[in-house]
Amino acid sequence: MASTDPIRRGRRPGDSGARDAILDAARTRFAGEGFRSATVRAIAGDAGVDPALVMHYFGTKQALFVAAMEFPLDPAQVVPRLLGPGIDGLGERLVRFLLTVIDDLGDANPMLGLVRSAVGHPDAARMMREFLGEAILDRLAQAIHEAIDTDRPRLRADLCASQVVGVLVARQILALPELAAADRETLVAAYGPTIQRYLTGSLDP
Repeated sequence: MASTDPIRRGRRPGDSGARDAILDAARTRFAGEGFRSATVRAIAGDAGVDPALVMHYFGTKQALFVAAMEFPLDPAQVVPRLLGPGIDGLGERLVRFLLTVIDDLGDANPMLGLVRSAVGHPDAARMMREFLGEAILDRLAQAIHEAIDTDRPRLRADLCASQVVGVLVARQILALPELAAADRETLVAAYGPTIQRYLTGSLDP
């Protein structure tokens, strides 16, 4: 027998918790399905609101993902900012930016929790790939490919990801003493040229 309950549309009258309900639903969907497969419509349905209300609060699915996972950076803002000064020095800017975020947040950085979880949980690994790889590094590599016709932009993005995740694990999780104690600019000088080569240099043997 069909339900006679009315379908809830738009803003729930008097419900100041609608935004929190959307975030809770989004966390569950993103954790279970990943960023790409989770839809705004499904998240809205789980939260009992109209999809338009989700967009009213967050604007885009990417912004909703950032808010739901409590990430400290929004790829929609990060990528243009890194590319703004040009391709030269991009590797150092990327490393400096990520280290600044990591250092400022410390153990409260949700990216660290996601890295820890990614080792044993496929869902966490998928979210890490989609957020760090596809949303940030793939976009950087593709923009450089379009600007200077580099080859294999996806491989370049993956090489950068391996370096970035490696720094996170070695410095923040394993806490290798000398690496953890090194100042930010020392690490920028050490890792920046490598990231730059991954993005713009030759990958030929």
